Amino acid sequence: MPSIQNYRGIIPAISCPFTDDHRIDEPALRRLAGWLAGHEGVVAVMTNGHTGEVFSLTPAERAQVTRIVADELRGRLPVISSIVCEGVVEAAEHARAAREAGAAALDVMPPHHWLRFGFTSGHALQYFEAIHKAAPDLDLVCHVYPAWTRAAYSSQLLADLARLPYVQAFKGGQRDMNKYARDIQALREADASKSILTCHDEYLLASMVQGVDGALVGFATFIPQLIIDLWEAVKAGDLKRAQAIQAVITPLKDAVYGGGEPTGEAHARMKAGMYLAGVIDNPAVRPPTEAPGKAELDALRAAVAQAGLLKR
Repeated sequence: MPSIQNYRGIIPAISCPFTDDHRIDEPALRRLAGWLAGHEGVVAVMTNGHTGEVFSLTPAERAQVTRIVADELRGRLPVISSIVCEGVVEAAEHARAAREAGAAALDVMPPHHWLRFGFTSGHALQYFEAIHKAAPDLDLVCHVYPAWTRAAYSSQLLADLARLPYVQAFKGGQRDMNKYARDIQALREADASKSILTCHDEYLLASMVQGVDGALVGFATFIPQLIIDLWEAVKAGDLKRAQAIQAVITPLKDAVYGGGEPTGEAHARMKAGMYLAGVIDNPAVRPPTEAPGKAELDALRAAVAQAGLLKR
């Protein structure tokens, strides 16, 4: 039986607030988690994603973030924790730590050395199996990397993963619409019960209308209600309303992502936007990620203002 009953909806990949001296700000993280959970349409929260600056966190800190969020959301929403590792032994250790911290499911990112050296389907299947064996009662979510990387999964591999009973959802970030459409078809044909979630923060509407089940995106830690409203319009088949909502989102998307894909500096710009919108009180990021400059802040302020969200 799945450990999370419903993936269909909006799942924010939560940002991780820091203090001025770059420690995890537990009270701020709790407030952010509780605020996200207060939005009808949010069905879970994911910790330790790229938006959460996982690349800057130690293994103990990753477990700490999951523990804080899971404790804050206990009885309200399930928590998914990302596994970002290089090998099966390390991944198994992280899986056990996330389970002990209160995660209800695990998002499995490809090992980053695959970006440089590539991988085989056998490597991927072994990696998922090792994580499953370490936390056999937790669902796994397959985190799909961009098609242009050497860590991209083939449609056949995705279908093979969909047939595994412990893989329950797919976080699709192909960033190639032809590949995205082929992969959705392959997943539906392999097991139509598995959830498919877009993680294309920078073109939400275009990726939502491809027959998916929701979105698992870092952008939803900043503007959850706009993304919920967009998804509801898409589900209702109301294209004009969806386009109107996307028109509000687009300036925010441009100010955060700069017309490109998510990056460390994009996550810093997102934190600055969250600060301007009153979502968090401190936009600090951990080095070497750099805070936005004046021109970027001006663009963020204008974008947040046009959305009617400006508080500072």
